[in-house]
Amino acid sequence: LETAKQAVQSCHQFIDDFDHKPKNLFLYGSTGVGKTFLSTCVAEAVSARGFSVAYDTAINIIAAYETIKFGNGDGAAAAERAARYERADLLIIDDMGTEMGTAFTVSALYNLINNRLMAHRPMIVNTNLLPDELKKRYSPAVASRLLGEFKQLRFFGDDIRMLKSRMQNR
Repeated sequence: LETAKQAVQSCHQFIDDFDHKPKNLFLYGSTGVGKTFLSTCVAEAVSARGFSVAYDTAINIIAAYETIKFGNGDGAAAAERAARYERADLLIIDDMGTEMGTAFTVSALYNLINNRLMAHRPMIVNTNLLPDELKKRYSPAVASRLLGEFKQLRFFGDDIRMLKSRMQNR
């Protein structure tokens, strides 16, 4: 409960400091513990203050870059999405770690994260991966940026979706 309160406090601080380029947030923990919900709340609050927000899953983000690189779809739409990821005042990458783990994926994520860090454009990254798993799945450069340049917020608890399902089936 205390870690949940701290996570909510950190998100309020992120929103309050948004004009001044807050520290990026790295939300991690098991499935169904509120990472996406809390990120959505931050996105709505930041957007309500007049800032642009790009919110998408890692799978969809990588798909846009794959379309641009390999030409396997609507390149213009993919380029527009990629530009939004790169230029939005806030980028939220949801479910990082669910995308296919390829060299291209690691490279695309590295470039996106690094370029946004260099431009001082805030990000929130959500993942079910623990820091050690993150280091194994991605390059040391990606892990270093996520673990060193982001405020880490760990989420604990039972899967809310499973709890709701059990309650409905009683």
